[in-house]
Amino acid sequence: MALPTAPDSAAIASAYDAIAERWLDSRFSRDNGVRQHEVALAFLAQAAEGWALNAGCGCSTRLNPLLRAQGLRIEGVDISARMIGLAAQADPDVVLHHADICSWQPTRRYRFISAWDSIWHVDLEQQRPLMFKLMAALEPGGVFIFSAGGLDAADAHVDATMGPPVYYGTLGIPGLLDVVKESGCVCRHLEFDQLPHKHLFMVVQREAASAAADSGQI
Repeated sequence: MALPTAPDSAAIASAYDAIAERWLDSRFSRDNGVRQHEVALAFLAQAAEGWALNAGCGCSTRLNPLLRAQGLRIEGVDISARMIGLAAQADPDVVLHHADICSWQPTRRYRFISAWDSIWHVDLEQQRPLMFKLMAALEPGGVFIFSAGGLDAADAHVDATMGPPVYYGTLGIPGLLDVVKESGCVCRHLEFDQLPHKHLFMVVQREAASAAADSGQI
């Protein structure tokens, strides 16, 4: 049976405009993803400054103190105008873009990129190109954390638990690892963090320039 395809960007934006406030009320844990981002940030080398990108940033600013503690300035992208508006009110110092992350193009390199519970809303056909784009935007030594469905093969479904129908797709663990390898990055950490649910997060890192030079690759 053919897998479902994701709705167009306007439909995705409308769905998240409608439910944006649920990330600000008691239904959403302020601890969501915090420990996992602490794991990812531990792989970063110390630096005086740099940028972090939050791809699919939503309206919650709970991760921003962690990023700033690493000397990172923050940039966020989200397809939902309501999410972006709420995020701007909560933290005006973040550089925000109301855009589809699949068509949006980075204008700088990042020490850190997060795509927490966001890539899986992108159609499977677009997930590989999106992940390649994000990992290509990492600085040498830069770290990328993302969450995904921890299945053995690619799959997709539509779920209306939160209200409007929302698409979820995953490349599956082998597919995710293939993208990481083909991007020239290394998987540093893979964890099922919500068992028995098949929710996983992965931390990957672009090779540091000095390491590449020592090995004769540059």
